[in-house]
Amino acid sequence: MSSGFWGSGPEHDLVAVEEPLGRLECIHTFDEGPMPTGVSVSHTGRIFVNFPKWGDEVPATVVELVDGEPRPFPDERWNSPGGEDDREALVSVQSVVVDPLDRLWILDTGAPLMQQTKPGGPKLVCVDLGTDEVSRVIVLEPEVALPTTYLNDIRFDLRRGEAGFAFITDSSDQGPNGIIVVDLATGSAWRRLHDHPSTKALPPHEFVPVVEGRVFAERTEGEKPQPVAMGADGIAISADGERLWYCPLASRRWYSVSVDALVDRSLDDDDVSATVVDEGDKGGGSDGLESDDQGRFYATSYEHNAIVRRLPDGELQTLVHDESMLWPDTMSLATDGYLYFTANQLHRQAKYQEGVDLRVYPYILCRVRVDAGPVLLRR
Repeated sequence: MSSGFWGSGPEHDLVAVEEPLGRLECIHTFDEGPMPTGVSVSHTGRIFVNFPKWGDEVPATVVELVDGEPRPFPDERWNSPGGEDDREALVSVQSVVVDPLDRLWILDTGAPLMQQTKPGGPKLVCVDLGTDEVSRVIVLEPEVALPTTYLNDIRFDLRRGEAGFAFITDSSDQGPNGIIVVDLATGSAWRRLHDHPSTKALPPHEFVPVVEGRVFAERTEGEKPQPVAMGADGIAISADGERLWYCPLASRRWYSVSVDALVDRSLDDDDVSATVVDEGDKGGGSDGLESDDQGRFYATSYEHNAIVRRLPDGELQTLVHDESMLWPDTMSLATDGYLYFTANQLHRQAKYQEGVDLRVYPYILCRVRVDAGPVLLRR
């Protein structure tokens, strides 16, 4: 709440006040184990978190938080792959997203340690939250999920086609970036904006990210720092389903592209590229994007320990800022009116700190209201 009780007893009346924006609420701390990236919340309030295999020991790459404890989800078997090409198990998950039908989709990179993928590893896994059983596996073929591909985040539009479409960012720092489109009716997938400039990391003379007062770069002891090269990362879809927004991790700009163009396979790359719009400067580097049904877009700001949002008229405002938000990563807007997000100290990993791991427990899972709401206070 925005304030505590100012009195007690029958002589004090209950009054409704508005809860202000920007009140950070930490709902879970990760006091041991691997760093989280993705989070998603079901329509009934179930919370799912994933842990990519970036070097930490990862007992389960996807969990559900049950009474504050992580439980492998959908079960231990699915979290026990037989190899990096296992089509029937989760290899290394970067993102989990609950869709409008309250199904959990799991985005498996198939790329532990961000190494090259093998056929069968990169895939989409759908879990029916009514039964907690896997209902579908869509394996992305090698011409779509390239050996260098790193599947980062995913959004859905179920209003088009027979069963809707999924859109995935390829944030690779080793090869081409782009957007992957998946027809959920057929499972067929294709690449769009393949290595388009809007999906690429900006060169160091155009973008120098600063996190906790230090230039964010890959650092190996005794060698010159190397710029971070991760491309298309955050992704969100507009309220009307007409535009897909995205941003490279190494950039302060965000872009949008026509969804009609993305899903129309009769169009060539130039036709799709012609619909790209530079949506401007969002004020800081971002890892995750989100949107709501009021036409607002949200962006994490890892440079400022904050989350910003863009109003329909283009105005930018800070939704929440707190020094504990060390690298806010993935966001999930839930039906309870809260925006959930992880903060995982990504920039403190050894690869960015001359081989020294500076991360300090806990990593945190937080939420913040996206609109002021009524709160009963006793006066």
